[in-house]
Amino acid sequence: MTDFDVISPGNVDELLLEIENNQSNNFRFGAGYTDLLLELRKQSGPKINVINLSNLNDPDFSSIVKSEINIRIGSLVTACEIVKNNDINELFPVLHKAANTLASKQIRQVATVGGNICTASPAGDIATALVALEAVCEILSTKNEIRVVPISEFMLGVRKTALKKNEILRSVVIPLRFFASLRMTNDRIISDFIKIGTRKSMECAVVSLAYHILQDDEDKIRYAGIAIGSSAPTIKFTKNAYEFLIGKRIKELNDDDIIEFAKKVLEYASPISDIRGSEWYRKQVLFNISKSIL
Repeated sequence: MTDFDVISPGNVDELLLEIENNQSNNFRFGAGYTDLLLELRKQSGPKINVINLSNLNDPDFSSIVKSEINIRIGSLVTACEIVKNNDINELFPVLHKAANTLASKQIRQVATVGGNICTASPAGDIATALVALEAVCEILSTKNEIRVVPISEFMLGVRKTALKKNEILRSVVIPLRFFASLRMTNDRIISDFIKIGTRKSMECAVVSLAYHILQDDEDKIRYAGIAIGSSAPTIKFTKNAYEFLIGKRIKELNDDDIIEFAKKVLEYASPISDIRGSEWYRKQVLFNISKSIL
């Protein structure tokens, strides 16, 4: 097991100072520790300084705030807090469902949004939902400057992100697309997260599909965010499938349309074969669940 020391900043100033002081060191961030502890136990190597974020007292990191134009979720917000948030449950059922299917109830109490994103796993449940919602990441540097990166560009590969060594993910922002201009009701939101695994609980997705579809007063689709997880080296936003649905009415789609839609989702899939499922199986399951949402 890798040796490590723990540093616990109490506010943002202390946090940025510790990041700056550790630029020449091997360091990691820790919050819920659901992934980090496993990693430390499996690895051996140089000593790691762990910057503990669990005692950080800052609302930008730890709160969910709704405004007229977006919902901002701090990177230290837990999956359990997402599940309990009424605004997310009402406006973004896909994110509510993704958070509620993450691991076990005990893990959801401590697992954070930032951890799920920054682990950069193609199987990340919350991250897949956020890609479907075209969320953006707010990144804080040691110069106390913020830069914004679309979440689909933040995750570059397995366990690889766009974060620089002097940066930390502060929050993720979901735009309230169309809600200001459309008279949105529950029947105009088609939003869910489908997770296929080899068992019913505590499972990493073999394939997942997140979708968030908005219809206007004439039942025409005005937004169709669709993302696939565990189907490629990174979580993919299926732009071609999005464009195929825009302007259409779901009730008017025929069988050929639905098959064409599923094919467009599948264009973004390049899964691997492993112990949990073959490449063929993953593609077939993804094709089937893509058809099912329409």
